Amino acid sequence: MTAIKTNERPGTRAQVKYVRSSAYKVREVLNLIRGKSFFEATNILTFSERRISDTVLKCLNSAAANAENNENIPVEELYVSACYADEGPTLKRWRPRARGRATRIRKRTSHITLILGRYSPEELAELRERAELRGNQTQQSASESRKRRVAKSKESEIDNQPEEEKVEDSSEMVDEIDNQVEIEDIDDSSEVVDEVIEEENEIDDKPEDSPYGEGSAFALEDGSAPSSEFTVKAKVSTKIYHPEESSFFGRTKADVWFSNAENAEAAGFRLPNSMQSDETEQKENDNDGENE
Repeated sequence: MTAIKTNERPGTRAQVKYVRSSAYKVREVLNLIRGKSFFEATNILTFSERRISDTVLKCLNSAAANAENNENIPVEELYVSACYADEGPTLKRWRPRARGRATRIRKRTSHITLILGRYSPEELAELRERAELRGNQTQQSASESRKRRVAKSKESEIDNQPEEEKVEDSSEMVDEIDNQVEIEDIDDSSEVVDEVIEEENEIDDKPEDSPYGEGSAFALEDGSAPSSEFTVKAKVSTKIYHPEESSFFGRTKADVWFSNAENAEAAGFRLPNSMQSDETEQKENDNDGENE
């Protein structure tokens, strides 16, 4: 049985041609996302410091859009089954050198191809179980994660109670319900049920004021800040925060917002590696100036 060639693999594909970058540089980025799910590949490309990562991310989003619009496949069921970069035409230029000589300049181009496959139902169920065990919240909205935490806290409180108290509480609840049915009318009982349901909804929908300490708040469903006082956005999965002067600030969808960088660092978040190197250089220059 002959093996399937890489460029003939089934799936939804997208291609970018005549990219002004060498195929060698593109392949180094493609090796990072090969075999990853769509969400994992998006996170890797978003925080990659390679310039070609932006072009690869556009190609990935194009392939996902093709799968959604043309084949009605949800994004969460997609993964990068194959990705490769072919060499394109090379632009030849000349540079003058000493003694009347000239050296050739080769300006490489490449063609990028991404193929997205679809997880089987068994693989998709296994991935969801792993995400639940890890407590991964990157694919959920803030309201869904809050409801999930409230439900877990209620279950833990019930489990921590001794068995005798559980039996007593259940018997007391049964007696109270019987007494209410005998004394109150049907209209009154329906009103009590409506009040209980409203209280539970209020508890579920009540946002947590400071999930990561003082000066923090969950982002809205679209990733925007809950109010104007929050100016620093952060991702929970990578524990990285981005101030307004960061180059990743505009293209990062926040999970948590902080009022300032000090509160973010106190909660265990850190700056990207590129900004950390800039800060260390500034501190060294300031120390040299003070010593002088």
